[in-house]
Amino acid sequence: MAQLRDLFPLKQGKVRDIYDLGNKLLIIASDRISAFDYILRDEIPDKGKILNQISAYWFDHTASITPNHVISTDVKDFPEDIQDAFDDLDKRSMLVKKAEKFPIECIVRGYITGIGWKDYKKSGRVCGIELPEGLVESEKLPEPLFTPSTKAEEGHDENISYEEMKRVVDPLLAEKIKEISLQLYAFAHDILEKKNIILADTKFEFGLYNNEIILIDEIFTPDSSRFWDKDEYEPGRSQKSYDKQFVRDYLLSKGIQHKKDISADDDILHLPKDIIEKTREKYMQAYTKITGKSSL
Repeated sequence: MAQLRDLFPLKQGKVRDIYDLGNKLLIIASDRISAFDYILRDEIPDKGKILNQISAYWFDHTASITPNHVISTDVKDFPEDIQDAFDDLDKRSMLVKKAEKFPIECIVRGYITGIGWKDYKKSGRVCGIELPEGLVESEKLPEPLFTPSTKAEEGHDENISYEEMKRVVDPLLAEKIKEISLQLYAFAHDILEKKNIILADTKFEFGLYNNEIILIDEIFTPDSSRFWDKDEYEPGRSQKSYDKQFVRDYLLSKGIQHKKDISADDDILHLPKDIIEKTREKYMQAYTKITGKSSL
């Protein structure tokens, strides 16, 4: 990818490499994997292709709900001066519109789990929203909740209330973003339920392009959503997810719970072969169930 670095400015996230092409962006999904805000040394083969292809599937299927940033996922449509990097770009990249990103992550929770469950046990609320008494872990909520958070460049994002969001984003735009987020969640939840997948929660990012709200980044991937197997779903306990749970569980077994527990030269950053293989298998299962395709 040295050729691309020489041609265009690069911004590197935990998983994605973003190249600035002037009025467009080139987003490349790598095989990197992170846990507890740390990028691990070993990659998950094909992870980037899986994430990119799942996002492409959903961007296409949700275009009637809201416009998105995708221009093309076909490398043949990319600028000619990067055509030589075809093998590095194929199936793991997309050319997108350069939008002005809102500094908010838009989280929709349909089930009470994760941080939401911890909040509820302490206060009877999830991100400040009061809920009925007596809910159990992983139970379906009476209705999906919109719980935004600030988008941190480094460290953890911070949950904020919808009212706080309207102080960060124009109130009329905030209202529209909330409405779109809930529509997207309901749409995907119904589709996935028919495929024996429960969409427990998910997150979106939006930007402004030509004064229009558009969906950006990724959508309904195992990195941005919590997917459960409907056949194994049982309220009252935590559920197995189609994501990097094998990696998190491995690190937890080694006493790692926070980024501060890891040093840059720590051998724990290397993953055992079986954890890599099991994690890839989970990502592929999600890809196959969602898209109906058995190969990339």
